[in-house]
Amino acid sequence: MLGAWALRWGLPARRAPNGTRPPPARVPLCGRRLGSSAALSLAAAGLRPQLDKFGGVTVHLAQLHAPHSLDQVTFQRWLQDSVKQWRAEGRTAVWLHVPILQSKFIATAALQGFTFHHAKSDSSTLTLWLGDGHSRLPGYATHQLGVAGAALDVDTGKVLVVQDKNKTTNAWKFPGGLSDPGEDIGNTAVREVFEETGIKSEFKSLLSVRQQHRHPGAFGISDMYIICRLQPSSFNISFCQQECLRCEWMDLEELAKTKDTTPITSSVAKLLLYGYREGFEKIDIAMREFPAVYTGLFYKLYHRELPDTYKNMTEVS
Repeated sequence: MLGAWALRWGLPARRAPNGTRPPPARVPLCGRRLGSSAALSLAAAGLRPQLDKFGGVTVHLAQLHAPHSLDQVTFQRWLQDSVKQWRAEGRTAVWLHVPILQSKFIATAALQGFTFHHAKSDSSTLTLWLGDGHSRLPGYATHQLGVAGAALDVDTGKVLVVQDKNKTTNAWKFPGGLSDPGEDIGNTAVREVFEETGIKSEFKSLLSVRQQHRHPGAFGISDMYIICRLQPSSFNISFCQQECLRCEWMDLEELAKTKDTTPITSSVAKLLLYGYREGFEKIDIAMREFPAVYTGLFYKLYHRELPDTYKNMTEVS
């Protein structure tokens, strides 16, 4: 990922000799060497721009000790001088993070060419590309991730299904919902199934992925919807009456044949029935965890299960 981001910015990835990422470098406030009063004022107020590994500069206005005392004229002078200096130094871009209570500085930054990159509930982030040509900064998130769980009882051949309460046409479907930030796919499926039905389960595999663009229910962004195979560990239903109209254990073959379901549920029910009869190894997309290139972090890789002869292959000398 580091190399990919570096290529996207058009810069070489930089690492310390031990393979870890170097700490972000501090960038002198522009004008300090020139004795700029605006730069000295903001330095004294706690503002410390940082240089990232791609040659960009990050500015957090939340660092200001007393932001209410900073007037827009002083900020405008500092930003104008700083951008000029950063261009001369060959910096690639500026990331300006603005807390919501300091939003008065957004218009000042916009006059310097900054544009919105993204916003959260308590802050916004603006960017200014300083490199040659069009901006190569990575865009913000453009997708939402929904996950459903197909909890199949292999002893009875029954699968857990629900009918949403807020739909005009009530069709059987697998319980599910949106993944929380930082939540693994399997954990989302297990959580959503429990919250909607009261059934506890264990993640087993991925079954399918749906991609849809310009989703009306997702503010027009793209939507990814993943269905997982789960193994239930409890069976007494206690469904959420605010979200669900009905909930039951349905025979898997019946679900695969019924017309009272959604197209994606019908397709996955047939896939699940095939795996139930012929072996789940024919349909499962399994998960393996690996250490990431970033120290202390891990990632999960999903793919069809490999035979041991391939999984344990090593280089032949």
